[in-house]
Amino acid sequence: MNQTQTWEHNLRTFLNAIEAIGGEAEGCSLKPPVRLSEVKKVEEHLGIPLPESLVKVATGFCGGMELSWSLPDDEELELPLPVELKGIFAGDFIWSIKDIIAAEEERRGWEQQVFSDLDDEYDRVWHNKLGFMAVGNGDFVAFDLSVPADPPIVYLSHDGGNGHGYILGHNFTDFMDKWSKIGCVGCEDWQLIPFMDSPVSGIMPDSDNAKLWRSWLKVEL
Repeated sequence: MNQTQTWEHNLRTFLNAIEAIGGEAEGCSLKPPVRLSEVKKVEEHLGIPLPESLVKVATGFCGGMELSWSLPDDEELELPLPVELKGIFAGDFIWSIKDIIAAEEERRGWEQQVFSDLDDEYDRVWHNKLGFMAVGNGDFVAFDLSVPADPPIVYLSHDGGNGHGYILGHNFTDFMDKWSKIGCVGCEDWQLIPFMDSPVSGIMPDSDNAKLWRSWLKVEL
């Protein structure tokens, strides 16, 4: 299997497990690869090159992904969610090469209108980033462009979230490899933090909490 087939396999395994405990699993879909000319149009519009690993995946395997699932309400669960994982309730994301324009323009709006003070430590985290996915609550999953060529993916919180500035993956493929192994929980930072042990660790798919999560769902990858 290539990388995106592995991601899809991991996610469909989680979706089946979530359905088996009475949750909602709306599915996982992959968009066709895009032409390099489409990537260039996005780069020209934004005025910056897109990260190498993202371009490689988008032109060679898939131009976007979409996923949605949610756990049953607590009172409907036969086996309660472990206390270490309290707060986890869903996975919901969309990314595509074309959607990056909207995500980045929205992120730039927050940077310019709310987080413009480079002397402020919190504001500064919002700068020199490329919005990749809008979380839907004002937060973003973004590339940190201070690292050239193939930058890490970080979390941007608009309201003082504990995960602000956390590294989620060391590049795009690393992020998706690890995220898919926990069923793409999130994207809110408080759903992701149980699977990280520091702001620089990235998602840890072999951590105790990740193993506990898969065991609770009876997921074997």
